[in-house]
Amino acid sequence: MKLLDAGIAGPLIVEPRVFGDDRGFFMESWNRQAFAEAGLDLDFVQDNHSRSAKGVLRGLHFQNPNPQGKLVRVTAGRAWDVVVDLRRSSSGYGRWAGVELSAANRRMFWVPPGFAHGFVALEDGTDFLYKCTAFYEPASEHSLLWNDPALGIDWPLGGIEPIVSAKDAAGTPFAGIAGYAS
Repeated sequence: MKLLDAGIAGPLIVEPRVFGDDRGFFMESWNRQAFAEAGLDLDFVQDNHSRSAKGVLRGLHFQNPNPQGKLVRVTAGRAWDVVVDLRRSSSGYGRWAGVELSAANRRMFWVPPGFAHGFVALEDGTDFLYKCTAFYEPASEHSLLWNDPALGIDWPLGGIEPIVSAKDAAGTPFAGIAGYAS
């Protein structure tokens, strides 16, 4: 397994070892011991799975209090995955990072607690899997405005208008987010 810098402190791109032949492939998507040896000693309590049509944009979500860390991956289709650093004490506060996750590249993205997270599906039938370090708590959930000009996120929308939930369309601009006290 290789861990790659995502461009801001905290999030990591995970490239698992993949063993393939003419029959298909095998990979470990999670091995607690291997991740701990790589510096990610994580305890996951919940797994989530979403399916999205091309152009569906989900996020940018975060919990405060009780933030979640997430190890995310795509098992069918492709998605552009984005995180925004909400940790006030971080040198990356207010900065974003993005990575393409796909069934073909088999990459995973580690999203530490203290980050808003979202993605846009780049293909129909994009299956997105999340391993979470904390339980989902509706009372703690917030949505950061996905298209806030203050963030300047470069969503690869290809000229289409994304399909966004009413909750995400009414997300809070970055200036209105109190941030985490890491």
